[in-house]
Amino acid sequence: MSLERIHLRKLLRFFYLPTKARIAALRDDIRSDLRKDAGVASGGGDYHVPFWTDAKQHAAGQGDLPQLTHSRVAANPRRQRLYPLLQAGFLTWWNEKRRWINEPFQILDYSVKNHFRLPTVNCVVKIENLLSVKIGDESHRLVYPYFSEEPVLNEEGSRLGIWILSQSLPNFSPNDFRVLDVLRGTSFATIDHPLQGNEEALFMGYYNALLTEWEKLREEYR
Repeated sequence: MSLERIHLRKLLRFFYLPTKARIAALRDDIRSDLRKDAGVASGGGDYHVPFWTDAKQHAAGQGDLPQLTHSRVAANPRRQRLYPLLQAGFLTWWNEKRRWINEPFQILDYSVKNHFRLPTVNCVVKIENLLSVKIGDESHRLVYPYFSEEPVLNEEGSRLGIWILSQSLPNFSPNDFRVLDVLRGTSFATIDHPLQGNEEALFMGYYNALLTEWEKLREEYR
């Protein structure tokens, strides 16, 4: 079951999709699982990863995101609609909304990631591909991307994201993390949305409900 080993951003999307859209997305996920079990190739990797690779290069001063985006679109017309929107959202945040924009910073030269096991549901949440920055006062900004058009990432979802990030990467403070809704150019942090202490209960409640719903739908394909 793909839900047993899942990227955080995909899980957050499932949590907050409206019922009809969530059921449709779960059915797509089940059919994808069945094709994989049958040995059918998936037809490509994560749609958003090339964009985020370019965005991190831009942040590191190693590339120009508009030029990189143009090249990505030229190489694959499927990116023609969404990649420019992702570019615009990222640059809005990077150029205008970063609170540490005038402080010296450096991109970490190592990968900050973890595959975090949740024993109560026997599942793994994959935490990967953060934009990881050390700023002038020796603190960090660890930016986790959320790419989905729908649903828009809300305040509760951002808190759940920061909670699981801080659980999976305990060497960093919860205050170091940001969840970035890339399309909207909006980032969430504990300074604006403090953790309330109920994040674990909410996260596990949503996850358990999602697993139950997936299993129920899966029965229709047996």
